[in-house]
Amino acid sequence: MEKYKGQSCCQLFTLTKVIRLMFDKVADLLIPDFDISIFFIIMIIFYIAGLVKGFLGIGLPAAAMALLTLFINPLDAIALIIIPIIFTNALQFLRSENRKQIVLEYKHCAVALIVTIFITSMFIKSYPSALITVSIGIAMVAFSINTLVGVKLPIGPKNGWQITIGIASGILGGLSSIWSPPVAMYLLAREVPKEKFIAATGFLFFVGSFPLALGYYLSGILTINIILKSLIGLLVVLAGFRTGEILRKRVPQDIFKKFVLWSFLIMGLRLIATGVLTD
Repeated sequence: MEKYKGQSCCQLFTLTKVIRLMFDKVADLLIPDFDISIFFIIMIIFYIAGLVKGFLGIGLPAAAMALLTLFINPLDAIALIIIPIIFTNALQFLRSENRKQIVLEYKHCAVALIVTIFITSMFIKSYPSALITVSIGIAMVAFSINTLVGVKLPIGPKNGWQITIGIASGILGGLSSIWSPPVAMYLLAREVPKEKFIAATGFLFFVGSFPLALGYYLSGILTINIILKSLIGLLVVLAGFRTGEILRKRVPQDIFKKFVLWSFLIMGLRLIATGVLTD
């Protein structure tokens, strides 16, 4: 009996070792230069970012960038979140009503955003790393303050404002992958109703994500290796997103929201300081 148990334990150990070796081989085949420890840290961060998005309805890029930049290069962090950005914003826009009306109403902002974010992102490797770090920090600080305070700018209904906001969003998005602050400020200034706000942000984030991805691909930072990791990250983001939706019904939203946004603000200030001091 004891001999049988010993053989069973030995077989189980051998099977576990074989599975681990197979996993490592597949990971090495699909994702070259696979670092298991960093990879799992990245997946945890994706889960947290998805949770924040599911709980608050906003903040996936900001949450991901705030934490990813603690462990990996800002350029790698920017490229990694592309697939989740595309998918989640497509889902948000497709779930909204009056999509055709939204497209027609915000077409000027969308065109300016598409052109600017593509041009800016295409030359991302040419910019000093300090500029990219500071840009990410500024985007996070602006996002946090705007969401906490609800900054309203004196903006009128003319198309010129849409084009200006589109250009500002494109520059910020191309440098940092976060272009929500100018868009949100514009919509708040126009006092857009909640459902229309969600639809408009979904549309503008969605149309901006494709030229952003293309620009990063042409620049060389969005590689097959990064895309594979980003696709795996998408699955984790969706799991976190669902968890956030469940928690939203059980946890006081105001407390969690303030905690997250103050954390973003502090991390954004850290990135700005890091970029300035290393310049």
